[in-house]
Amino acid sequence: MIIHCICITVVLPLQEAPVRGCSTSSSPLSSPSSSVAPSRSPSSTSGLSSGFLPSPSQSAKAISSMLGPSSKFRHLQGVVLHRDTHFTNLKRLNLTTPGECDGFCANRHRVAVPLATAGGQIAIFELSQAGKLADTGLPTIQNSVNVADFSWDPFNSHRLVVAGDDAKIRVWQVPNGGLTETLTEPEAILQGHTEKIYSVKFHPLASGLLASSSYDQTVRLWNLESGDEVKALRGHQDQIFGMAWSPDGKLLATVCKDGKLRIYDPRKSADPVQEGAGPEGHRGARVVWVCDGKYLMVSGFDSRSERTLYLHSAESLSSGAIASAPTDVSPSTLIPFYDPDTSVVILTGKGDTRVYIFEIVPEAPYFLECASFNSSEPHKGLAFLTKTECVVQEVEVARGLRLSKTSIEPVAFRVPRVRKEFFQDDVYPDTAVWWESSLTASAWMAGSDGKHNSISLKPKDMTPVSEAPKEVQVRKYLPSSHYLEEKTDEQKKDELLSAMIGKLGNMDDNPLPQESFQGVEDDEWVSDTHTNTNVHTHTHTHLPMLLCLSG
Repeated sequence: MIIHCICITVVLPLQEAPVRGCSTSSSPLSSPSSSVAPSRSPSSTSGLSSGFLPSPSQSAKAISSMLGPSSKFRHLQGVVLHRDTHFTNLKRLNLTTPGECDGFCANRHRVAVPLATAGGQIAIFELSQAGKLADTGLPTIQNSVNVADFSWDPFNSHRLVVAGDDAKIRVWQVPNGGLTETLTEPEAILQGHTEKIYSVKFHPLASGLLASSSYDQTVRLWNLESGDEVKALRGHQDQIFGMAWSPDGKLLATVCKDGKLRIYDPRKSADPVQEGAGPEGHRGARVVWVCDGKYLMVSGFDSRSERTLYLHSAESLSSGAIASAPTDVSPSTLIPFYDPDTSVVILTGKGDTRVYIFEIVPEAPYFLECASFNSSEPHKGLAFLTKTECVVQEVEVARGLRLSKTSIEPVAFRVPRVRKEFFQDDVYPDTAVWWESSLTASAWMAGSDGKHNSISLKPKDMTPVSEAPKEVQVRKYLPSSHYLEEKTDEQKKDELLSAMIGKLGNMDDNPLPQESFQGVEDDEWVSDTHTNTNVHTHTHTHLPMLLCLSG
């Protein structure tokens, strides 16, 4: 007779200890008084004393209060487009352009790239003719001097201005369809500076109005239609790192190596109307207007040579920076591109592999860091195209061109969205047509002000997401509260016993292994009177012996 013995051990759960409130500190990127804000901790630990977590909505609020506000563009993704859109086999690229130069420039139709050849040559590539470039015979623009900076006219995609180290500005006209032969004679030459020119910037509204900065510590304004110098701005005591026009075109901001940030009203005075402290480092800087012209963002270096972003109020430069955001340590200056529609600034430096992205908001903490874009090899520059080049069906908010040592690659910056079949009108407000002028340089100098027209980027066959039908949320899993509700010790004991009894019940349905073995008939056993045991008569048959020990 075979006896099956089963031992059941029941372990009762111990009393759970209450969860202690934990202090979580976070360091936002900026604060009004310093570059690092004081640590924040939860204001209350109510709801945690019972030993269970709060509801999901309470958890989300608690996490938000600990980490601070976040940007809706925090998951912005940089995507390199298909290789068919690349320019490859680029040779003899000039890698030694001055720090004030962006490295290369582009518009909706073509891109200009400086070459490391004699005569200050610039190659022009039509964006519609991407592919592998020829090894030789590439037509170029020959400036006869080293190139310091160059820029496309925003209102004339065929006009390129080039600043040389001979203190002259050359104006070139690229024919329709691109270059078919080398150009050697510029359309016009602007002379007035007495030393090498740093950079050139076009006015955002007035056609043919150009600003240039030079080693002679002046900023000069030019009317390209007449070829005349119309204004010279003074007040700088050292090298001018960067300059930028305000969005309404009324003011011009500069950042200088003398540690000053200045704002000019060129039509009223040749002297600055405001001055304030700029970056402490003296390795280079850039400036850009943000938040509808209410603030100035400066990309520079701190006293420890760490690359840092600073935010200044345009109404009170003398108050200093109201916020700052340190990034990293690198010798190159971060070059900013600001998108006024999303208030997102995209920054990178020459020789970097990382592209920083921030959303700038007009209240604390001011800088909201987003996901960065990284490339496998260093790039020499990043230029951006007009907003009309973005594919709204892919929720693309910026389209750039990345210049590497041997290629030019389009990069799309996209916002991940689920319902992409709808037009994301929260991401795409009406955009300014900044590639069309609103007045002439002469009219602006006479006191007139212009304003950009606005257009909607919504395709006719797309419905705004704000008007889309609401999705019915289908819960795939039970809420966490179902699992986290508090139970008494008796309830836990009953549940455990029920589970174990159910397990034992299932065992009755499945035969044990030894039950399949062949047994021994009763007449095959004989009794041994001396030992009081049964002995199997078929000693030549070896059957497994099953023992059951019960304690």
